[in-house]
Amino acid sequence: MFKKVRGNRKEEEVNPIRLENKYIAIQELHKEENFSICMLCEVAGIARSAYYKWIHRSPFPQKIWNEKIGEEIKLLHEKVGGIFGYRQMTIHMNRQFKEKLNHKRIYRLMKELGLQSIIRKKKRKYKHSIPQQVVENKLNREFTATKPNEKWVTDVTEFKYGQSKKAYLSAIRDLYDGSIVSYVLGHSNNNKIVFQTLDQATEQLVENEHPLIHSDRGFQYTSKG
Repeated sequence: MFKKVRGNRKEEEVNPIRLENKYIAIQELHKEENFSICMLCEVAGIARSAYYKWIHRSPFPQKIWNEKIGEEIKLLHEKVGGIFGYRQMTIHMNRQFKEKLNHKRIYRLMKELGLQSIIRKKKRKYKHSIPQQVVENKLNREFTATKPNEKWVTDVTEFKYGQSKKAYLSAIRDLYDGSIVSYVLGHSNNNKIVFQTLDQATEQLVENEHPLIHSDRGFQYTSKG
């Protein structure tokens, strides 16, 4: 019924977000489709122990952990001038702590701290391109960065499950620390899922942050919308 996601070592090196993509997709498919973790790990070619290690990464007791998160939420709220709502704050906290924090938890902590977002600017507009207009590869295989939000890599990973069903996970990863900046799980592989992922990522940028974004130049990134 299931087909394993196949790849090779070279591909993993070129697309450094794929492993994290698999963990996220396993988690989302388990929630949405109620498939067992054991089965999903087998399909993705990942050891269950590795998946659970990724899930349970917090070394702090719950109360201390919440206090620590709350402190960082307050600092970030002040830094960005209060423009982050709980969803954008959740994305940033997940990056910072390398955790999968629930957005409801961040909402509750922000409410306890008396923090709420102000009206944000309109979302950035993006110009869609065609393959002939794709710019040169500026990253030039230099998959390292000297500071956060300097270089991002993005990719779409396909998962096959059920009776010929497919799920696609679009994600953006920061090359500075390897953290996931944003991700979107959908059932269509097109540029809509790419732009949704990009919108989530750019909402958390502060002034003077203009990351270089690298993709494999697949059709999702070069076709017209």
